[in-house]
Amino acid sequence: MRKIIHAVGARPNFVKVAPVVEALAGVSAIRQLIVHTGQHYDDALSRDVLDDLGFPAPDSFLGVGSGTHGEQTAKVLIAFEQVLIEERPDLVVVAGDVNSTLACALAAVKLGIPVAHVESGLRSGDWTMPEEVNRVLTDRVSTLLFTHSPEAAENLVGEGIDSERIHYVGNTMIDSLRRFEATARRRAIWTNLGLAEGAYVLTTLHRPSNVDDGARLHALVDALIELGRHAPLVFPIHPRTRARLESAGDLDRLNSAGVRCLEPLGYLDFLSLETGAGAILTDSGGIQEEASALGVRCYTFRKNTERPVTITLGTNRLIGDDPAAISTVQVAPRAPASSRIPLWDGHSGERIANVLTQAPELRAAPSDGAQHAKLTPLRSSGRRT
Repeated sequence: MRKIIHAVGARPNFVKVAPVVEALAGVSAIRQLIVHTGQHYDDALSRDVLDDLGFPAPDSFLGVGSGTHGEQTAKVLIAFEQVLIEERPDLVVVAGDVNSTLACALAAVKLGIPVAHVESGLRSGDWTMPEEVNRVLTDRVSTLLFTHSPEAAENLVGEGIDSERIHYVGNTMIDSLRRFEATARRRAIWTNLGLAEGAYVLTTLHRPSNVDDGARLHALVDALIELGRHAPLVFPIHPRTRARLESAGDLDRLNSAGVRCLEPLGYLDFLSLETGAGAILTDSGGIQEEASALGVRCYTFRKNTERPVTITLGTNRLIGDDPAAISTVQVAPRAPASSRIPLWDGHSGERIANVLTQAPELRAAPSDGAQHAKLTPLRSSGRRT
């Protein structure tokens, strides 16, 4: 029996990996293990999401917590390497572009373990984004690269990656959305907030470039308050954003202006608010995709996007990063029809499972001695050359 480790650490990872885990569950020749790095440890960003998705309980929890990018990446790399040495898997699956993604991929490849990257080939061209660094480096060390849109393969080939390693499978995040969309809509979370369906703007902001600078965050709050004069705003606030808002007194300003400031939500409750929104304002990547799949207008508060298919075939619109641009957000009286992005059909996890079951890394069993030898970590002599 071959062994696969799925490395997850943040809310988007869970949503993307769940369909792959489910699709492989019926393959008797493969044993799956889940390693949760603990990059997201807030209940709503971790435990609640896992419960909503019906995600298997992690076999290992590394508990790395927060920190700078360097600290967090280093903690994950060190802790995950020990798991790999103990478990000796045949393949490691990582998803997305968070720090855990890169750290787990690096730990695996340095031990000679092949890596499969779900959501490969996304590129914003913006190297000030930590996610861009993570995704490019993860793709470079991966053996199997699973893409969700045609331009992603073009990006990878342009960087010199062998096309035979690239597999266009579609979007596993949309697999999860399609599976739970009806359940989420029935929850109608907007009614708990005294709002009508299609009459409010759902807002998320969490990128350091938007929330870590006090003056910029203050200007964003001004813009949100002004937008709230024209349409109700629902704002589930990421823990890092809430901390910045509270320290500057801006959270009180939002509450006083009638913005519905919420704690982070579980997957189903947030998806419910997405299904009922008249518009979405976000700086997130995954929400651009979910909005396009749902047919809800999305206004992305960024200069660029690594998901251009959401603009060309979806419902997404880039509005730049000037707070004044938030005034262009408009609630649609009726959401546009759902987009038809190729392979965003709810079966991407199955396509990935089919590739994995046929992968030479999982078909050819190395000798026990070779397997054990390749998991002996290399140690520096400490000498300078």
